[in-house]
Amino acid sequence: MPATSLPDRIAHPAIHASMRDGVWHVDAATPLAPYPPRLTDRLAAGARDHPERTLVAQRNATGGWERLSYAQALAGARRIGQALRARGLGPERPLVILSGNDLQHFQLALGAMYAGVPYAPLSPAYALAAAGFTRLRQMIDLLTPGAIYAGDGAAFGAAIGAVLPAGCEWIADTPGARPATPFASLLATVPGDIDAAMAQTGPDTIVKFLFTSGSTGAGAPKAVITTQRMLCSNQQMLLQTFPFLGAIPPVLVDWLPWSHTFGGSHNAGIALYNGGTLHIDGGKPMPDAFGTTIANLREIAPTLHFNVPRGWDMLATALEQDAQLRYTFFSRTELLFCAGAALAPAVWARLQALAHAERGAPVRIMAGLGMTETAPGCLFGTGPSQEPGYVGVPAPGCRVKLVPVQGKYEACFAGPHVTPGYWRDPVRTAAAFDADGYYRTGDALRFADPARPALGFLFDGRLAEDFKLDSGTWVGTTALRARILAHGAPCVADAVIAGSGRASVAALVFARLDACHALSGLAADASAADILASPPVRAHFAAMLAAVNRGATGSAARVARLLVLDDAPDATQRELTDKGSVNQAAVLANRAALVDALYDDRAPGMLAPDAPSPAPQAATPWQGGQPPRAGAR
Repeated sequence: MPATSLPDRIAHPAIHASMRDGVWHVDAATPLAPYPPRLTDRLAAGARDHPERTLVAQRNATGGWERLSYAQALAGARRIGQALRARGLGPERPLVILSGNDLQHFQLALGAMYAGVPYAPLSPAYALAAAGFTRLRQMIDLLTPGAIYAGDGAAFGAAIGAVLPAGCEWIADTPGARPATPFASLLATVPGDIDAAMAQTGPDTIVKFLFTSGSTGAGAPKAVITTQRMLCSNQQMLLQTFPFLGAIPPVLVDWLPWSHTFGGSHNAGIALYNGGTLHIDGGKPMPDAFGTTIANLREIAPTLHFNVPRGWDMLATALEQDAQLRYTFFSRTELLFCAGAALAPAVWARLQALAHAERGAPVRIMAGLGMTETAPGCLFGTGPSQEPGYVGVPAPGCRVKLVPVQGKYEACFAGPHVTPGYWRDPVRTAAAFDADGYYRTGDALRFADPARPALGFLFDGRLAEDFKLDSGTWVGTTALRARILAHGAPCVADAVIAGSGRASVAALVFARLDACHALSGLAADASAADILASPPVRAHFAAMLAAVNRGATGSAARVARLLVLDDAPDATQRELTDKGSVNQAAVLANRAALVDALYDDRAPGMLAPDAPSPAPQAATPWQGGQPPRAGAR
């Protein structure tokens, strides 16, 4: 298999860096090239230049691919757009799409965009919550939609009945007990003045409202205004950073949810902006769903692939075990991109070893930094560094300020890809921007090499997730988590750092039970508790903790207490996001009793504060309901 020459296919934009009054100003030296005023212009160009090429495809009930060509997508967008205009939808009465990733969702989004009608894609999880629909109702109240698409009447009927406002139309594929407008009737609408309406849209037209990940916590939800300018400029940033997107039409196999910016704006946008094809992956990185992803990747060779750390870990294992999957996956892949959190070094090394073995050359693995408010991409790890947490340099058109906060530098962004604010929320909009109009991200950055700013940045944590010990010392959670993942491989799936207001740092570790089971040497039917209590596994975590703490210079850099959990993050309790990343705040809130027990030296099996701490017990982890201290005082 011939290897692709990567250096001339991925650009590392030069940057200008200077410090003024203690604030770093870092901008891409390469200017942003012109971009279209509307993303629908790319749809129209595709329908003209390659009308029969597949834009989006999804498995049907028989297992085959149901495809939507560029010509079909444009025709459907015109019809659906006409139907939405006839209903008087607009910014004050937008369209809500309460659905997972599917062809109907995609067509509705294109139709709304074509008509200049904002839409809001909401996670189906809000409509399936066992505890009720409080958060969904808050979102609906904020948006005041004129129509809601919730395709499955049986699955979403209860939610629709609970939150559907008076005068709001329900659109569905399979209506339930409540009357609903068939989706097919929108596609049957005869286009009238829709092309003239589309021509009136432009860079400032609102395309959609996206609820931030912070909206899943306490407080009122925040709907990020996302405009045509934001989407088009960000896709042009991507194209200039990754020129191969314009050389070969990109092919994606992607599961990342469209209710989030990475899946719905970044990945789906790459396909549309560059004349590519998006295969909707019905799987996700969960034990009961990942087989679908593997089946899709065994058949469809992507030109680039996006995933979260959990997904990359699972995919690395599948690639090691499946020769056909390995051949197809690496046959034309230009880029592997990790989103949501840093990729563990052990997983990165496994993927590179697989690429070398299959194609005789490395494949580019990288991360970046972006957010809902920036449509989303700002930084991309295109430089030579492969250090965990490396997020690279600003894309063309992105301006960066690094402002001192809490002993770190907060990243603030400006550019055409930045949101004008939050919908109907002037107070939080004003608080989100500084006096110069830069968006304040709450993320911290530091230079990968202070002597060579051109190399770009390392992610230095989420400021809201950092905390102070009772000594007043700040704890950087990102660095500690990265060390746990690095030294705990392959037995660690993820980790959450605790200790706010305490005297020392603690960690909750989610174990990879399959790897722990292999290490334990126990029988196939061994329980999770027995696996984690086995001497080889205990020794592994003891060695991990010792390695994490080696060289620690103070209490804020040292994990004094450790609890190894025998369960996984609970998605129904919001411990796991739709993207598969761990929600630290939710884990700590839901498992507060376990954290308290970690700090209770009187708990069964605990060492009292004044008790001796023998060396053999100094770094012993426990699991389950008896979480004693791990590590000496």
